[in-house]
Amino acid sequence: MICALGSAVCYGTASVLQAVAARATQPGTGSGVDPALLLRALRQWRYLAGLALDGLGFALQIVALRSIPIYAVGAALAASLAVTAVVASHLLPVRLSRTEWGAVAVVCVGLAMLGLASGAEGDQPGSTALRWAMLGIALAVLVVGAAAGRLPDKPRALVLGLGAGFGFGVVEVSVRLIDSVALPEVLANPALYALLLGGGAAFLLLTSALQRGSVTTATAGLVLGETIGPAVVGVVWLGDQTREGLAWLAVTGFMVAVAGALALARFGEPPAASEAPEAATP
Repeated sequence: MICALGSAVCYGTASVLQAVAARATQPGTGSGVDPALLLRALRQWRYLAGLALDGLGFALQIVALRSIPIYAVGAALAASLAVTAVVASHLLPVRLSRTEWGAVAVVCVGLAMLGLASGAEGDQPGSTALRWAMLGIALAVLVVGAAAGRLPDKPRALVLGLGAGFGFGVVEVSVRLIDSVALPEVLANPALYALLLGGGAAFLLLTSALQRGSVTTATAGLVLGETIGPAVVGVVWLGDQTREGLAWLAVTGFMVAVAGALALARFGEPPAASEAPEAATP
């Protein structure tokens, strides 16, 4: 659980840096999947620093996914919004209201409940069909992202956020489905390609959501997409469990943590140009 929380700290801090960098990047075609937008964002030092933190967070996430159930890791990653809110209140001209500080506390309580109730990581290896399903979902995320570019701004943000969430969810599940990194076994595992494609697609969609307009709705979609689906897969197909007699506490903690994160969704939003005068400098 410590690694999962460390991952949330890395991801939450990276979100603040990447949000500022994405807003400072020139818009492209408006498509939900715009590789050129990601290349332009890479010219911003804040985006590069955010990617470095994302890399560290991903390493910690892998360790966590190999140690505790997916539902606990997913809730901890959703809690990165609480980290984003706290970091933003110190680095950006935004302030947390009493209600939002309360939401941060709610997230912490939910994670504490999960920590107490989480059982051992499931020991089911996952079927070949599940591995191919993850690859299919990763491909679908790309298709949805491309289609989102033709939607009006508000539904576009929701679709991009959900798509990014599903992409990151594919990553969470795929890590558990890669049971060997030895060659050539790993190259024959569809979960490897699902992980790479799902993660790349999620980054593209999330960068586009951060760059254009309000992304509060997109952030909420992201939280829902990367928590609920992977948690269900972990319990139903991979054998994730809770401590005996504490299933109710795990379910309650999961719901509390995600609800608190959703209450903080506005902190996924990049600051307006007038609020971040240095954002335009690379």
